[in-house]
Amino acid sequence: MARTGHDEHATVDPITASLAVRASTGPQQALPADRHAADQEASGAKPAEPAQPVDPFAASRTDRRANAFDEYHEPKKKRRGPWGCLIGLLVVAALVAGAAFFLQGPIASVVAYFTPAEDYDGAGTGEVVFMIHEGDTGSTIAENLAAQDVVASYDAFYDLLLEQSPEPEFHPGAYQLASRMSSQAALDALVDPANKLENTYVVPEGTALPDVLVSASEGTGVPLEELQAAAAESPQSYGLPAEATTLEGFLAPLTYTLDPGVDARGVLQTMVDSQMATLDAAGVAPADRWKTIVLASIVQREAGSNLDDFPKIARVFQNRLDQGINLQSDATVAYGTGNMHTVWTTDEERADASNLYNTYANPGLPVGPIGNPGSVAIDAALHPAEGTWLFFVPVNLATGETVFSTTVEEHEAAVAQLQEWCAASEENAAYCE
Repeated sequence: MARTGHDEHATVDPITASLAVRASTGPQQALPADRHAADQEASGAKPAEPAQPVDPFAASRTDRRANAFDEYHEPKKKRRGPWGCLIGLLVVAALVAGAAFFLQGPIASVVAYFTPAEDYDGAGTGEVVFMIHEGDTGSTIAENLAAQDVVASYDAFYDLLLEQSPEPEFHPGAYQLASRMSSQAALDALVDPANKLENTYVVPEGTALPDVLVSASEGTGVPLEELQAAAAESPQSYGLPAEATTLEGFLAPLTYTLDPGVDARGVLQTMVDSQMATLDAAGVAPADRWKTIVLASIVQREAGSNLDDFPKIARVFQNRLDQGINLQSDATVAYGTGNMHTVWTTDEERADASNLYNTYANPGLPVGPIGNPGSVAIDAALHPAEGTWLFFVPVNLATGETVFSTTVEEHEAAVAQLQEWCAASEENAAYCE
C-alpha cells in the first residue's frame, strides 16, 4: 500500500523510492503458490560459488652483486625500519581478511550442510487440523506444516521426505495433527487414513473466494463445479448486503465439519452465516457490514501474520480515507488483475484505472472485498490504533517487521532501510524479488 505507493499530495513522490527498491532487488512478480525457494532461503543461505584458492605470492630475492675491481661482494642486508614492519603487517592482515571474506560463504554452507535441521521430539500436543490440497507437492506440505508449527522447520520435514523409498502418497483433505510434532510423527500421521477427517476443511484468514471453494470441495466431497455454480447465484439470496456482487469477503475463515450429504448451497450458506455471526459479535450494524468487510479484507492481506500491526495498518488506511488520499494498496491492485496470492505489482498495473480494485488510480475503497477477513482484521477495521501514520513499509520481509510513518521523509527513510535489508544477503534478496 502506502508502502509502495506515491502520494500526489506530497511534494516528494514516496513511491519513487519504493519502486526503486523493487527495481534494484529483483523483478516485480507474483509470489509463487509453491514457495519452496523462499523456504529454502529462510532455512539457510544459498551456497555461494566456491571461492578460488588465493595463491600467495612473494617476490623472489635476487642476489645483489656489486662488482668492484673485478671482485664480487656479498650485499649488505638493509635493516627494515618501523614503517616497513607496519606495512608488512597491514598486508598480511588484508590478505587474511580477504580470504575470510571470500571463504565465509562456502564455510557457512559446509557448516549448514552438516548441521541437522531443527526438529521437535515426540507426537506433539493439542490439535491442529491440517489441509492438503489437490496438487500440493512435498515442498508445499513441508512449508505449510512449518507455518502452522506442526513441525519445527521446513528442512526437517522435507529432508525426511527425500529419504523415503518408496515416496509417500498424500491425498487431499483435512487431517488431525498436533502442534510441535517431530517430522517423523507428522509424516506418519499424514499417510495414516485414520487421521483423515471426513467432511472437514479449513479456510485460512484472507483466502480468496476461488480458493475457499477448492478447500470446501476437497473437504466435503461436493464437486467443485457445483460449488462454483452455487457461488454464482445472487449474493443477496444468501443474505449479503445490496452492494455485494459475489460472496467474496462473507465466507468466514474457520475450520468446518459439515454433515454428510450436505449440498453445495448448504456449504456456502454455512460459511456466510458464520461470517454474519462474527460481524454481529463485533457489534457491526447491518448497514455497516459492507464497508467493514471491504476495509478488513485489505487489512488482512496487507498485514500478514503480525497481529499487532493490524490496528496500525487499519489506521493508515482510515487516515488516508479521512484526508482524501488514495489508499494505494498493492494487494487491491493485484486482486483486480486476478492474482490473489501476492501483494507485488508493476508500474503498468498500478497505472491502470480500468481496474476498479486499483486504489492507486481510483479514490476511496475498492469496489469489493479482496478476500475473506478473520475476526482480528474485522476488529482492527472497527477499532484502528491511535496514530497519524499515512505510510507503512516492511523493513524485514523475513520477520514482517514494519515501519509506520507520517511524513514522506520518514517513509523514504524506511524504504531505504528495506533496500539495505534486501541488499544485505542473497537470502534477503530472494524475499525482495
